[in-house]
Amino acid sequence: MKQFLSRFGWRWLIGLSLTIVASLQVLGYLPETATDLIDQADQTIYDTRMRLGPPEFDSRIAIVSIDERSLAEVGRWPWSREVVARMVDRLFDKYKIKALGFDVTFSEPDNTSGYATLTSLAQNELRDVPQLDERLRSLKSALDYDARLARALRGRPVVLGYYLSPNLKKGMLPPPVFTKADLNDYEVDALLAAGYEGNLPELQKAAISGGYFNADFDADGLLRSTPLIMRVGDGYYESLALATARVALGATRVEPVMFQATSINSEEFVRGYGMLEAVKLNTEPHGTLIPVEQFLKARIQYRSPGGAQGGAYRYFSAADILKGKVKPEELEGRIVLVGTTAPGLNDMRATPVKADYPGVEVHANLISSILDNNFKQRPDFVIGFNFIQVLLIGLLLTLALSALSPLWSILVSAMTALAAIGFNSWMYQANNYVLPVATTLLLILGLFIFNVAWGYLFEYRKGRAIVNLFGEYVAPELVAEMAKDPQSYSMEGELRELTILFSDVRGFTTISEGLEPNALREYVNLYLTAMSEDIRGNRGTLDKYIGDAVMAFWGAPISLPNHASLAVKTALQMQDTARRLNEDFVARGWPPLKIGIGLNTGEVRVGDMGSAVRRAYTVMGDPVNLASRLEGITKTYGAGIVVGQATRDAAPEFLYRELDLVRVKGKNEPVPIFEPLGLAEAIDPAARADLERWHDALRMMRSQQWDAAQNAIEKLALAAPLDGLYPLYLERIAYYREHPPGEDWNAVTVFDTK
Repeated sequence: MKQFLSRFGWRWLIGLSLTIVASLQVLGYLPETATDLIDQADQTIYDTRMRLGPPEFDSRIAIVSIDERSLAEVGRWPWSREVVARMVDRLFDKYKIKALGFDVTFSEPDNTSGYATLTSLAQNELRDVPQLDERLRSLKSALDYDARLARALRGRPVVLGYYLSPNLKKGMLPPPVFTKADLNDYEVDALLAAGYEGNLPELQKAAISGGYFNADFDADGLLRSTPLIMRVGDGYYESLALATARVALGATRVEPVMFQATSINSEEFVRGYGMLEAVKLNTEPHGTLIPVEQFLKARIQYRSPGGAQGGAYRYFSAADILKGKVKPEELEGRIVLVGTTAPGLNDMRATPVKADYPGVEVHANLISSILDNNFKQRPDFVIGFNFIQVLLIGLLLTLALSALSPLWSILVSAMTALAAIGFNSWMYQANNYVLPVATTLLLILGLFIFNVAWGYLFEYRKGRAIVNLFGEYVAPELVAEMAKDPQSYSMEGELRELTILFSDVRGFTTISEGLEPNALREYVNLYLTAMSEDIRGNRGTLDKYIGDAVMAFWGAPISLPNHASLAVKTALQMQDTARRLNEDFVARGWPPLKIGIGLNTGEVRVGDMGSAVRRAYTVMGDPVNLASRLEGITKTYGAGIVVGQATRDAAPEFLYRELDLVRVKGKNEPVPIFEPLGLAEAIDPAARADLERWHDALRMMRSQQWDAAQNAIEKLALAAPLDGLYPLYLERIAYYREHPPGEDWNAVTVFDTK
């Protein structure tokens, strides 16, 4: 216990300290500078996720753009109200749009017709001119452009935009959506404006509604969210996006929805919390609930990088609308927003997806979210969730990393970070929750760096001593195992059940005779490197190279309960690797590569063995010899891999083809041998059926039903002409017909050579 505490105590203490610091940051007890940096990191993650999202085109909304071409053809902005009135008439009469929102304000009277000047003259200098006053009254409907626009707006679903200002009071506000009295005097946190720049009263009264288009930027100057409702005096007013969506949906009211507390003092809780949970539109058949965050804000879900080319929305030039060049079906039944996109009109916003994003498209994105009832939001439980997340991950990693090797520390840290990111992304996509993750990721990174540094500074010398002492003759796998706990490791031999693998290149003598020395060296190096990587990649211990042969085993020095399964998996992988190497070798003009692999499982002696001159960590025993013999007879059966009965029994998740019952040199008892075909679940039904037919044929042959066995094998050979097993057994059947084996025949094939 003392040794344990001396090894882990300080690491746990420092890891716990890092976790506590991260937890204090989540709870807001660290300096604002640190909190601001963490918040900025979370915002960067949020922005990146939005930028990487695919564009989502919304055909329900169209934007009529007062662009540079419109200014060139119609004239400088602001245009005459008569021009705007004609555009409104055109949009509703010809294009049959559903609703219209103006991202502009009509706060000044339009005197471009000269009507006001003529009226002033008629009342002063020209008051004595007969019938002038009467004539002016008859021309009013044609020359009073504000009245002309009011007539175009009246009775149509049009929402006029306006601006809330700190002190200016100009024009007229629409009615508030609700008042302080409607909230039962609850104090609701909302952004407050003292003044406004509204539309002319006759225009605002003619329109069905109005909405402000104020933008509320974050500290870094980017527009990520905007208030859906702001307060002026005792009234609460809706934004342009909310008003336009409400009108398009046919709703007539915006109702506040307070947080529903379940405690005994729920009323005091709601009063103290000072926030609405949502606002509700009285749409049919069910109301539309729109969640809001603090200060009645909603996050803007940008659907595309934006721009006049229309990434998520179709843009139409206002000049084309006025001339009727747009096809009616392109706008019919759609919500239309009119806004300025010409650079000189200064309606561009800095957003997470683009530095110069059209302001009118910001409103379009919000309307899309309202129509879809799909808002990303920072939930009210975010602090509690983040605290638990940081505390849990910090404690688990503190315990785990102190006991893991550097490689496993990297893997566990990376997996933990990926899990945190994955869960965060799932909550974002599936539940629309925007949750913080930066503190967690920084804690994971901090704990990882600390533990790696600790291991390097305090344990490096111990491990290095083991490497220097044993690294030249002990397998690297054993060195890594010993370096973890050098005080308690022993290299003494022990009996243990292992799975042993032998692999050999077929026809290597011919290959070596046909290649130049340098080419042969590269040939062998590429082959041995690839095979070794497969073995090491599946936790095998590479024992030795014997010329072109490879010997490996599983289950020592690290105990592996599934050592047989890992060995079979490795053998199949080595055959796949050999096929890929063969394609490369043939392309180089080298001899083709084909290997045979033998596997056997059994109890062997494993440990430090050798002489006073050279020692190695290796295995010895009868199962080792059998594995070598099985590799040698692979070519007889045309099989790439041959395994013994014990291996087959220990790795039942694979599907095997029985090859024969053999007695190899040095063994008195016959052993069944098998060829693994792959994971049982991955073998298709047709291959399973062929395997059953083969096993039936093998049983018929062993019962000396030569005709039936031959007929079955010939059918199998016809379907798989390259399979070397079927010709072998057809030859045997032919032989046994001429030389009957007798009734006491045990169907054993004897191999007298290695």
